[in-house]
Amino acid sequence: MTGHRRLVAILRGISSAEIVPACEELVAAGITMIEVPLNSPRPLESIALAARSMTGRAAIGAGTVLEPAEVEAVAAAGGSFVVSPDCHDEVVRRTLALGLKSYPGVMTPSEAFRAIRLGATALKLFPAEILGAAGVRAIKAVLPRQMPLYAVGGAVPGNFADFAAAGCHGFGLGSFLYKPGVTVAQIGAAARASVEAYDAISFPDEPRPE
Repeated sequence: MTGHRRLVAILRGISSAEIVPACEELVAAGITMIEVPLNSPRPLESIALAARSMTGRAAIGAGTVLEPAEVEAVAAAGGSFVVSPDCHDEVVRRTLALGLKSYPGVMTPSEAFRAIRLGATALKLFPAEILGAAGVRAIKAVLPRQMPLYAVGGAVPGNFADFAAAGCHGFGLGSFLYKPGVTVAQIGAAARASVEAYDAISFPDEPRPE
């Protein structure tokens, strides 16, 4: 993929009929990480469709992954990364063992270091709206500088700069980008606004590649 941005589109509730047109809009706007949460309708079907249609253009993964067996199903469907709301040791280990990237959810320094020791690809700071920029800054102060941090759960283009100044390197976008009932055109408009806001940020430091 080219032009990689640390922006994850979280398509919670999307149907398999919507997934490919939505992915086309997102990729056209410049978002190349697309997550289908497993509590969406027929999520594995959507992941498989997206993975086939977006080969070489976007990374397709799963969110709300809670058990190792779900990791195996995501891998079988063609997913390339796994996102969870928590840091589950066996989910992280199974994800990495299958060659997928691991993005566990953390909220405290203890959870963050647990995820780092397990080998997580990056950390999902969740819910970011509860942590706020001040909370992110406090946690960031004790974490390895090279570990990528994503603000998820309350991150929107209007607060990207605040979270970036506090130490975040990327953002997960949920209902701002997609919720059941929105049109493909609305997805595209929200994606373009997100990319514009992201590209306007000067990040204080650059972590290791994922």
